[in-house]
Amino acid sequence: MKKLVGQVTPEEKNEIQALFERRNGLNELAKILSADNTELYEKLVKDMGETGTKFQGWWDRMSAKYQWESAENGNWEINFETNEIYLVV
Repeated sequence: MKKLVGQVTPEEKNEIQALFERRNGLNELAKILSADNTELYEKLVKDMGETGTKFQGWWDRMSAKYQWESAENGNWEINFETNEIYLVV
């Protein structure tokens, strides 16, 4: 079930969209990078951690700012075309 719970500004959407795209790109890179290249592997792991923390931080900040409805075992998602936030349960 998907329920509309809010909307963010275009600037806020751009911030999460950049993090979303970076996280996806890093996940794809992780699939093809072997641990043999220790230096690059460590950099990837560090970058994935930092990006994940920033990504979660955005959701935490926005949910506190806008007081979105939440649900146990639910999560929010954004429609990048409309800036709308949905609760998915």
